Amino acid sequence: MEAVYMSTSRINELAKQVFDIEANSILRLKDTIGENFDEAIELLYNCKGRVIITGMGKSGLIGKKIAATLSSTGTPSYFLHPAESTHGDSGIITREDVIVAISNSGETQELMNLLPLIKRFGVKMIGMTGKLNSTLANSSDVVLDISVEKEACPLNKAPTASTTATLAMGDALAVCLLEKRGFTKEDFLIFHPGGALGKGFLYRVKDLMLTGDRLPITTEDMNFTDVIEIISSHKLGMSMIVNSNGELTGVLTDGDIRRTLIKYHNIENLKVKDVMTVNPKNISAEDYGASALNLMEKYSITALAVVDESNRPIGVIHIHDLLKAGVA
Repeated sequence: MEAVYMSTSRINELAKQVFDIEANSILRLKDTIGENFDEAIELLYNCKGRVIITGMGKSGLIGKKIAATLSSTGTPSYFLHPAESTHGDSGIITREDVIVAISNSGETQELMNLLPLIKRFGVKMIGMTGKLNSTLANSSDVVLDISVEKEACPLNKAPTASTTATLAMGDALAVCLLEKRGFTKEDFLIFHPGGALGKGFLYRVKDLMLTGDRLPITTEDMNFTDVIEIISSHKLGMSMIVNSNGELTGVLTDGDIRRTLIKYHNIENLKVKDVMTVNPKNISAEDYGASALNLMEKYSITALAVVDESNRPIGVIHIHDLLKAGVA
């Protein structure tokens, strides 16, 4: 096969055409959503067994991703290779399951070989196909149209736009099921315990915050210089400032100290309330570590005051605490 010279401009133009074709293939799906999609959601939602995704070739690869997405969002699913299914693997199918069979042509032979078993067991089947008059479509309880006008491949042969559309349809199913099940962040954590994402929702602020004698708490009327000493001794780079009722009214940070020293020549008579940052960002002990990290990143701060329902400081959570826990 002889290589063909392509200019940079031609390569970029071709890439943009691919993006346009595949984007349009997804947008076209919006016109196919209707009663069939609703029925598919009901079938999957009411499934008492597991959702079995099956498909050959590129459809199978997309099917594996759909199965993984469903499983991680509350719908137990697994992928069944249709060729292997006729050599014993079909034993994993039960009458309580729902099959999602993927074939753009709707005539994939390996899927056709699986149909008698599905029918014999009376297993409900959702067919995802681009041919609504195909054998797969006619054999399915519910049909989801994943047809595309053309593939992004210039030869109109390699599965490109069709696999993109299939993936998008699978994501739509997963997201709608997630919402219908009331799937929460806590549920998501159960299936994603590893990494910073999982740990961000594994730990609550109360699990990581500093408490008791380690807290740098000072009053509004304290001398500025005295507060500097407290900040230095606690080594958190800040102090929480409270009023006479013990309510958090401000913080004094290393940055506030530097700005004060630049602004004032005489600091001996300064009160901390004159130079503190008022209405500081704070967080509840019941919030997730991920929420604390989000606030720190959003406002470029390294420590957060933790307050109770009466706005009284009960702890401090520092970026180092999040790092040690693997949240950040």
